[in-house]
Amino acid sequence: MSSVVVFIFFTQLSFGQQRLTKEELQLLRKEVDTIKANQAEIEKAVKELKDLARGVGQPAPPPSPENISLGIDDDPVKGDQKARLVLVEFSDFQCPFCARFVSETLPEIEKDYIKTGKLKYVFRDFPITGAHKDAMKAALAAGCALDQGKYWEMHDRLFENQAAFTVYNLTKHAEAIGLNKQTFQQCLNNNEYVTEVQNDFADGTKAGVNQTPFFFLGLTQPNSSKVTVLTVIQGAKPYAVFKAAIDSALQQVK
Repeated sequence: MSSVVVFIFFTQLSFGQQRLTKEELQLLRKEVDTIKANQAEIEKAVKELKDLARGVGQPAPPPSPENISLGIDDDPVKGDQKARLVLVEFSDFQCPFCARFVSETLPEIEKDYIKTGKLKYVFRDFPITGAHKDAMKAALAAGCALDQGKYWEMHDRLFENQAAFTVYNLTKHAEAIGLNKQTFQQCLNNNEYVTEVQNDFADGTKAGVNQTPFFFLGLTQPNSSKVTVLTVIQGAKPYAVFKAAIDSALQQVK
């Protein structure tokens, strides 16, 4: 409560139709002081949340790469399947930081490394449903699009329209990218990809994922889905961070 509001408040009490006693005024002052103290605590909490969003407050440190066991089998892939270097992202379709990575950083990585055959990119689901209530449904919708060969088209639309994850809007997205509406709706209604999404989440948790987006850069062996993790990147870091990590890892590709 600002000093101006407090002044007006007490003026109205003192000069209104009813005057308060000295004791009553003291009691009100104590109550106002309590309100101001509570407000200060709220403002402190809000500042901490803003600092976290800006990266001032950092999450737990990433796990050590040598302790991570990670695989990629039936997950969506961008790039040359034979590329040994792989960037695995664990992501949430309602996460604003994930959307920022998709719009600002991924195009640069795609241009310099994916389209040139140096790197393949794998997307895995990590819907944080406690914070993003529709993230699971969006992940299921993306899986249903994969069934019809339109995964990346749905992926892009979901990140471009993060507020539109009702079943109705997901169906509209499906129609917009040319999916068979009836087939898509049946897949979505039956939660056909729920086990796949849950497995992604479990694998991510086991590997140390504690926020989204979360990345593992590593190498795959020929004819194997196992990834030897070289570097862990937490959060929607600038392109320069990914470039440095990828360039360093490429030196280990034989």
